[in-house]
Amino acid sequence: MNRRKSYIIFAACLLVILAASVAGLVAMKQLVVMKDAKPLPALTEPAIVVKKSARTLIVFDGETAVKTYTVALGGSPVGDKDVEGDGKTPEGDFYIFGKNPNSKYFLSLGISYPSVKDADRGLKAGLISEQEAQQIRAAIRDTKMPPQKTKLGGEIYIHGGGNLADWTEGCIAVTNADIQELFNAIEPGTRVRIEP
Repeated sequence: MNRRKSYIIFAACLLVILAASVAGLVAMKQLVVMKDAKPLPALTEPAIVVKKSARTLIVFDGETAVKTYTVALGGSPVGDKDVEGDGKTPEGDFYIFGKNPNSKYFLSLGISYPSVKDADRGLKAGLISEQEAQQIRAAIRDTKMPPQKTKLGGEIYIHGGGNLADWTEGCIAVTNADIQELFNAIEPGTRVRIEP
């Protein structure tokens, strides 16, 4: 009887290990497998369009769509970003201001939020000072990183970490494999449009 009990316990342990392994592999696959296994080609006129409602990021070369990625957004994905901490992903026209190889979320590409439009809105609403608005305008004019610590919010990136559900504080998240591809192909100055 003891031998039979040992076999049953052993079989139950094997089933638990197998189930955990399968669950782990499924989660890993969702985090690292690209939607389209073909890597990005060399781009001569790169541009990025994010369609928030579709949860997609499309890489263009000129007018040609080259590849589409699935994304996760901020925890409050509907509507344009208004202020720091609102959980919204901004909408509008931006550019990549820099690349971070030491991101908390594997790799990241900085998006030039807040824009001049955001600065004008923030100044009118009393959220930022005239000096902050001027700093934002100067950064955008010079294709640099705009101030990131105003009441309008900032630190909006395209980064890794996974795309299974909306979880960021306003950033655009993709899988680690996807951000590796984007990081290798996209340079500062690349145009980014974020649509509702």
